[in-house]
Amino acid sequence: MLNMVYENGQQLVADAHFLDHLVHEVPVQIYRGRHHDDIGYVQMFSDTYVRVNNTLYRRDAFTFISRPGY
Repeated sequence: MLNMVYENGQQLVADAHFLDHLVHEVPVQIYRGRHHDDIGYVQMFSDTYVRVNNTLYRRDAFTFISRPGY
């Protein structure tokens, strides 16, 4: 079970958010500013990066949005 219930459009910022999405295969949408960059599943994460679709995204340069049910 997820540690939290995620709303569609909720921003992910904490390690626990990324871990929930990784373990439970909840899709995330990635934005750079207002520009949509990617959507997919968290494959791994660290305090600096999140890997989605075999691409590393810097956590401080992108916004990660929860997309349950996508």
